[in-house]
Order: sequence, then C-alpha cells, then structure tokens
Amino acid sequence: MPVDEEDATDPLALLRSLPEPPTRCQVCVVGAGPAGLMLAANLARFGIDVEVVDDRADQTPVGRADGLQPKSIETFRQMRLADPLLQRGVRVFDISFWRSTADAPLHRLGREVHYPPVIDVLDPYILLVHQGMVEGLFIDDLRKRGKEVRRNTAFESHYVPKSGPVQVRCYTNVNQDKRTILADYLVGCDGAHSKVRKNMPNVEAVGLSRPDIWGVLDGELITNFPDIWSKTLVYSEEHGSILIVPRERNMTRFYIELKASARADRRELGQKFVMQQARKIMAPFELDWKYIEWFGRYQVGQRVASRFTDVNTRVFLAGDASHTHSPKSAQGMNTSMHDSWNLAWKLNLACRGLAKPNLLESYEVERRKIALDLVNFDYEHANRIAGGDAVAMAQNFRANVRFISGIGADYSESALNITRPEDNSAILGGARPGCLLPPAKVSRYIDSNPVDIQLDIPMLGQFRIYLLMWDVIQARPFLETFCRSIATPKSLVSQLSAAASASYAKQPRLPAPEDVYTRPERYTVVSHLFTFALITTMPKSEIEISDLPALLQDSRWTVYIDNVPELDTRGAFCTDKWLGSLGPSEVAIVNVRPDGYVGSVGRWDTNVDEAGEQAAAWLDSYYGGFLQVPQN
Repeated sequence: MPVDEEDATDPLALLRSLPEPPTRCQVCVVGAGPAGLMLAANLARFGIDVEVVDDRADQTPVGRADGLQPKSIETFRQMRLADPLLQRGVRVFDISFWRSTADAPLHRLGREVHYPPVIDVLDPYILLVHQGMVEGLFIDDLRKRGKEVRRNTAFESHYVPKSGPVQVRCYTNVNQDKRTILADYLVGCDGAHSKVRKNMPNVEAVGLSRPDIWGVLDGELITNFPDIWSKTLVYSEEHGSILIVPRERNMTRFYIELKASARADRRELGQKFVMQQARKIMAPFELDWKYIEWFGRYQVGQRVASRFTDVNTRVFLAGDASHTHSPKSAQGMNTSMHDSWNLAWKLNLACRGLAKPNLLESYEVERRKIALDLVNFDYEHANRIAGGDAVAMAQNFRANVRFISGIGADYSESALNITRPEDNSAILGGARPGCLLPPAKVSRYIDSNPVDIQLDIPMLGQFRIYLLMWDVIQARPFLETFCRSIATPKSLVSQLSAAASASYAKQPRLPAPEDVYTRPERYTVVSHLFTFALITTMPKSEIEISDLPALLQDSRWTVYIDNVPELDTRGAFCTDKWLGSLGPSEVAIVNVRPDGYVGSVGRWDTNVDEAGEQAAAWLDSYYGGFLQVPQN
C-alpha cells in the first residue's frame, strides 16, 4: 500500500470522512458586515443562540463605508459602544461648496452647517470612522459573550420546510466542505449581490442602475486646498464633481465623477486615471497623495428588494441585501445597521414565544418604507451632486436633513405605533408614535446624576414605560391603583412579565465583563420585559422612594427628577419636550419600544376615580396588539 494512502479501517480516517453534523441555532445570520454584526451582537446580548457565517477570511481591512450619522452615534451610545468610535473618528460639522466654470476659476460658493439646531440630537455631526472599526467593535462584543464569526463559510442555499427549522447549506474552507445549519430564522445580510435574496422565491431587487461611474480614493493628501477638513462638494463645469470627506488617521476620501467622455472603456478607469481626473477638477489647487490606502470604482444603482421577508416570516433580508443606493449621502451603513436594530428585538421576542405573528411582519412594513424613502432621497441627492448646483444641493439637503440624520426615519401607524382617536389629545409634544424618543436631560433620583433619559436605561430588549406627572403626592392614588391593577394575575402585562421571567431563567442574557459596571439587574427587578420609570418635576427634597407604590420602589434606578432644563439641547424640561404641556392633575404614560421608538402616548386626569384602572387597561390593550403569552 502506498505510504500516503490512508487505511480504510483507520477509525480516525473514517471519522474525518463523515459529513459534519448539522449546527443547531435559533438565528443564522449570513454576512458579517455592519448589518449582520449589529444583528448578531444584539441577539447575543438578549441571550439568543445566533450563528454568523461569512465567506471572507477577516473583517473589512480598508475602504467601504465610513460615516456615522447622529442617530447611529446615539445607537452606539445606547449599546455602550460609542467611546472607541468617538475617540478615533473625525467629526464633520459643516459642508462647503466650490465651483469652477469657463468664466470663473474654482472658488468657494459658501458653507452650510451640516446639522442645524432644528435637528435635536446630542451629536450634531457626521462621525467619520472606517467600517472595519465598526465591525471590530461588534466582533469584540460578540467575543466577550462567547460568540465567534464562522469565517470562510459561504452560503449556498436554504430550504424552509412546512415544519421544523430552516435548513441552511454552506461551504467551508478552501476544500469546500459542506455544512448544514438548522435555524428557526435565517437573515441575509450578505450585501447587494445577496445569495440569500436570490434563493428566496419571488423576491428580486427592483430598480435601476444609473450610467454614472465614480471612482473612490482613500489616502493622505498633499494639497493647498483650504477646505480639506470640511465635507466639500467641488464642481467643475468641464471635468465633473468631487465629494471630499475627511477621514481618520489624517486621510481624506475623494468620490470622483468620471465624465461620459472618459467611460468609453472601463478598463482604462484605473487608479492613475482617477487621480488625474481629480487633479483636473481641483485645479488650480495642488493635489497629490503621500499614499493611497484604497481605490474603488462603482456605478450608482438604486434598488429595493420586492420583499424583505419570505411568506412564512422565517427568512429576512437586511442591509444592502434589501436596498442599495449611492454612497455619497453616508446612509448605507447607517440604514443597514438600523434594519438590524429594528429586527433584533422582534426576533428575540419571537424566539421566546412572546410575539404575535404581526410583530415579525412589522419588520418589512417599517424598514421597507425607510428603504423606499432613502432611495427616493438618494436619487435627488445624487442628481444634485452630479449637477453641481450648490443652491439646489443645499435646498435638497435642508429639506431632507432630518431624514439624513437618522432621527427622521419615522414609521407609519400600526399595532406597534398606535394613535387611537381618544389619544389624539395626548400627543402634543415630541413624543409621537412611530418616531424616536426626543433627547432630554433629567436627574436620576437615587444618586442625583444628570443623565440623558434616552440613554440611561441599558438596551436589554425591554419596553420602557414612562409615567410623567408634576406632583407625585397628588398622583399617589392613581399610581397605587395603576400599579395594583397591572400586578394582578389577570393583567396581560403581569402575565407577559411572568412568561418573560420564565424564559430568561431558562435562557438568560449573555453577560459581558462590563456588566459589573452597568448593573443590568437594576432594570429587571420588576420585569424582564418592561422597565417602569417615573419622571416628575417635584423637588427631590419633597419625595421619598418609600412614598411610591412597591412596583416603583423596586424601580428606584429609573425614578427621575425633571429639573435640569439648562443641560438640555433645547433648554427645555423633559416633560415639556415630550408632551408639549401637562396639566397639574394629569399623568401621562409614554410607551417606548426596545429600539427607542415611541409606541403610544396616553393621558389621564388623576381626579377621576377610575383613571388608574383605565390606564392599566390601556396598557394591556397596547401590548396585547402584538405580544402574547406562550402556550405551553
């Protein structure tokens, strides 16, 4: 027998020849870009068994997406992951416009504030950080919880049986070993050419490609152009447009339009050609590079998948797999991650049996709307950049700045975002169903720390139920009745809390070393599904925790005093900002979803005897619209 031939009777050789047994998980995520990793990181935090497969050997090393909008920065703050990005990133506060014509050399037309005060955010700038940094944060977060990305693992196909788990077939490693993953849910986050999407029956990317071709250069510049550290649009009537974006590590990104006359042969559009085109557009300013880290070329395409989920809501699409557009408005990574931000908490509740079917169905309804809004904006935005009309560009930007920032990605009315006719009078301020909770400053009662109310409670997959009132003592009868009513066995909120407690006891959230500082257990004493919070303008000296009902005493870390308007972005009280106004005898309740969106708002007059019971029934009615008690 040849020395290199293995003995067929060798048990180790026989074992190696057998196919690897299927891997079982609750959610399989295909693609380890920002969308896939955002989804996986949140699912792991919630305690869901998630597998991430990616056909690449490592995370993104250079190039690709690089801009975080204000809402994305807020999301990273909510996840307690923002600090490394804020330390390393470049902050862009303004936009500069330049133009050259046959009659006038290149000159500045003007400047615009990127996010004017009308945009109410903590971070009114774009944060430029490399996509690989974002991926690295998520990968480290997963690793802290014992999860790793399965690298060199390429998705091949999937099959959804009438019953039982989704069967996901992959190839692994260089020898193309087959692997099967059995998952309750499959999510395709595998990019614009998504194989998951192509494997879904009757799902296609709908839209078109524009003729425009753009080159992209990342590198360190040598130039005397004065606005290199601003986001800058440069338009040359003869040679085309450049969008300049400052980057971390002293780099600059150029998006360079390649005019029609230069597109005869795409093979000629290499790095040297694109560099020369940039010099023509930037003349008479000097332009050279110390080094170029990354060069790319792309054709603008604006497409949205016809469906974001299959008919059984077992297979989902997120990120570029579900929508594509030009990269010049710095929306791709942001929108993609917020697809996952929307989907993660819904999958968590579905895996735990707490979700009615319409909760998962709401993912497509909400996020496809945002994708269509984005593509419509991007079409106009790309036209303005290519046209070089600074006035039209600025007008288009101002008209869409709320959406661009991320805080204007609003959802339509539904079971999750509900405004009943009787609630219309309750919605007078910025806390509106289907919209993000406005930022506000309050003092935490227990330690007098001023905190950002929208950031203070850690994101544990819980709904937040805020009770707002002027006078706790006057509202005490209402609070006693309300808390007693939602604690009774017949209350749906009580039943859901009991079911969630049982679920998390069996399948707990995955801890991380930082938990010793964030103390998530402070927010799960009353319920693993709901965090109750009280906000009042009464002076702290006039309130004792012992004055509150037991449910709110147990929620002592979420009792807040609304007394620091001078620290707010608008100089406003939280109560006024959220509600517009609140009567001295009124109590308002604001339900906030796990992703930070307002679900519903109600008000009650504490002088009405049945008000507390009515509020409890209203709460049960809202959550009964999309949550259920699992049937064992």
